[in-house]
Amino acid sequence: MPYSIQLYTLRDAMSADLPGTIRKVAEIGFTQVEPYNFVATAQELGAALKENGLAAPSGHAPLLSQDQDQIFAAARELGITTVIDPFIGAEHWQEAADIEATAAKLNDAAKKGADYGIRVGYHNHQWELESTIGDQTALEYFAGLLDPEVVLEVDTYWVGVGGQDPVAVLERLGDRVKLIHIKDGPLTTDTKAQQPAGQGLVPVLDVIAAVKSLEVGVVEFDDYDGDIFAGIAASLAFLTANTPAGASA
Repeated sequence: MPYSIQLYTLRDAMSADLPGTIRKVAEIGFTQVEPYNFVATAQELGAALKENGLAAPSGHAPLLSQDQDQIFAAARELGITTVIDPFIGAEHWQEAADIEATAAKLNDAAKKGADYGIRVGYHNHQWELESTIGDQTALEYFAGLLDPEVVLEVDTYWVGVGGQDPVAVLERLGDRVKLIHIKDGPLTTDTKAQQPAGQGLVPVLDVIAAVKSLEVGVVEFDDYDGDIFAGIAASLAFLTANTPAGASA
């Protein structure tokens, strides 16, 4: 399992110099990236990835609010095989009926994605864990409504911010989880306070070990009060030094 970097982490650098940013990512030691907003940047991003020998197995795109055919076509062009919807607002996670409607839409998106040879997934924030339906978190209730081919990318930091134990949640979700976001910090909504992996309150190594069907671990900072390239380098160094997967990073 190699480690990837969510390019949203580097959004400011990408906006200023996309090719240079991708080159720095490769120089740091990443072999994979997870693009966001890739429909708009597909041509330039694809060229930069090719030039630096980087793969993009997964990517983020708003499947439930933008043109799915455009998203899947751009994903296929970039070699992305899993497209993940990254954000569905908190108001959609309070009632069972709303969660059921979201699951049905994502299942439909997965059927369209299959026509392109692309798998569909979902990435959580904290509100899917703060809300409960019966004796389950809204995220777990949602997972039970998804078609078998739809996967989860669990953001383990936001699980903790949502008041849940990320290791326990990952164990309960089981094989549905194929990707995780690896980030660390004080487990608050202050994104500037996020830290490199191994320096905060998230039990990062236990989190990784808890996912039995993990395909990609994606390093991410929502924000960072420091040099972001130094931050992602520190995260990758910690991961490569402390996990067997590090040799493949």
